Amino acid sequence: MKKLFLSFTLFLFGSSVFNQTSAGKFYIIPEPVAQAEKPGNFTLPKNVNILRPAGNENDITVNFLKEKLSKATGSKVTVRSSGKSDIQLILNKANDTMIGEEGYILSVRSKKITIRANKPSGLFYGAQTLIQLFPAQIESEEVVNNVEWKIPAVEIGDYPRVAWRGLMLDVSRHFFTVDEVKQYIDAMVRYKYNMLHWHLTDDEGWRIEIKSLPKLTEIGAWRVEKVGNFGEFSAPLPNEPKTYGGFYTQEQIREIVRYAADRFVNIIPEIDVPGHSLAAIASYPELSCTEGADKYNVRAGEPFMDWSHGAPPIAFIDNTLCPANEKVYDFMDKVMTEVAQLFPYPYIHVGGDEAPHNFWQKSPQVQELMKREGLTTIPQVQSYFEKRLEKIVQAKGKKMMGWDEILEGGITPTTALMSWRGNKYGIEASRSGHYVVMSPTTFAYIDYMQGDVCTEPPVYSSLRLNKAYQFDPVPPEADANYILGGQANLWTEQVYNIRQAEYMTWPRGFAIAESLWSPKDKKNWENFVGKTENHFQRLDYAETKYSPAIYDPIVNVMKKDDKYYVELTTEIGGLDIYTSFDNSTPDRFYPRYTELLLVPKDARLVKIITYRGKVPVGRLMTIPVDDLKNRAK
Repeated sequence: MKKLFLSFTLFLFGSSVFNQTSAGKFYIIPEPVAQAEKPGNFTLPKNVNILRPAGNENDITVNFLKEKLSKATGSKVTVRSSGKSDIQLILNKANDTMIGEEGYILSVRSKKITIRANKPSGLFYGAQTLIQLFPAQIESEEVVNNVEWKIPAVEIGDYPRVAWRGLMLDVSRHFFTVDEVKQYIDAMVRYKYNMLHWHLTDDEGWRIEIKSLPKLTEIGAWRVEKVGNFGEFSAPLPNEPKTYGGFYTQEQIREIVRYAADRFVNIIPEIDVPGHSLAAIASYPELSCTEGADKYNVRAGEPFMDWSHGAPPIAFIDNTLCPANEKVYDFMDKVMTEVAQLFPYPYIHVGGDEAPHNFWQKSPQVQELMKREGLTTIPQVQSYFEKRLEKIVQAKGKKMMGWDEILEGGITPTTALMSWRGNKYGIEASRSGHYVVMSPTTFAYIDYMQGDVCTEPPVYSSLRLNKAYQFDPVPPEADANYILGGQANLWTEQVYNIRQAEYMTWPRGFAIAESLWSPKDKKNWENFVGKTENHFQRLDYAETKYSPAIYDPIVNVMKKDDKYYVELTTEIGGLDIYTSFDNSTPDRFYPRYTELLLVPKDARLVKIITYRGKVPVGRLMTIPVDDLKNRAK
């Protein structure tokens, strides 16, 4: 058996024909390592038999396939441990080093489908690929009639490029229920993500129950509810009720951790300190260096930082834990004791980003600490805090990870880094022997606007799908031996609910997934666009929200003398753009955009829409001319 399997593997990966031979038939995200179309098709029978591996009676892959192959198709699915099968799941007796622990080999023939893997995770990922071969209607929760449930015969060999393939979900700025977190996990594993970075604490809410510190959730988990443009709200009044928020009990956290683990997802918790700690300080004011902290409240979205001078920001109120206060280290010891018991993953993320300096600079306690410890800069003060915190984390049997600011004052050799301010800090850390997760704003911040500001909740920057697709988690200058992988981050200041979280994640989550899983030389933008449009249909049937921003034009405005000109470009090919300045709604019978548009002197609005042939595909964009002029370069 071992020799036969080895020879099969050599054939699979050694064959020169094992490439994407028919992009029109395969819409797999992320792109597999190797695939080849074979003669014939497999048609799903009305009675489907799945043969599971021995000893896997409650295996998640079997349950997933059973559900997906029955709900939309109406087929009856029977799971067997022996006998005849239409779909066979096989765990290799002899380990195939080529595909590793998460890889798989999927073989579709006219009479039978086989998925082979070394580990259950490989079978799970093979099953995700198999479902993507079926028509888009397979994602429906209801039976869809008049569909031919047929897929092309194909041979696929696949394994991931990097080990850490993550999404970060911020539940502090806006709270998501247990079921919603599970929903997010279910969506991410469809695209072979295996890490959930769970941002549990921030200025706007403390979301994890710490039994030894009950005020963290009695006070820190709740704030005044406000709706609109987060960051621009009026300050809460003293008598306004604090009704918005929530937290996860320890039992709920264990439940989510188990749920994720069953789907081969690790969860890394983040307790963001010493900055981003206003919810903790509102709960326990003695953690602050600053007098008057007993009057602080959990932030509701009002302005409280001045970023006009760059980083670090100037804080209007002190949202930092006091590094010179021994009570802070007692506090962190209690927090880390309970966090370590709840999360089995080896790392705990401790934040470390965006800590303002202005309150520390004028604090007598901090000045005394600097004098006592021989510290000459505020980054060294934060480094002092981080080193003491790391000893606490290590005492709980865990390793520490933080955002790249923790590099500034020097970090210990065992600290891992998450590089968010571009690639340079991750490259630097990897070359100095620190493990790194690449998560640069340039490519991976999916809270950024993905289309024009007239269609998006306003955020200070943009990240188009084609830019996200350029993400390379292993920059050439880095030491690849220390790159754990990469992730996309969904901060939720402007994300009020799970539907908007979906909208912000997809399709940019497709792009990041392909960057993390697929070989670099297999990535192809034009091919990816076709796959993305196919997966839009899948998300429609699944009733998952996504952004159609790839169909919307990119708007640039230029000023020459006293005249303004509008330049329109498209992110993908094959689209025609139509516009109007006369307040009417353009369609394909309006003039087609071919060159710079002169903005008429007295116009008040421009309306823009894209078509593919005779079909409108973009959203109708309406932009006031005054806004256009404000964009002018």
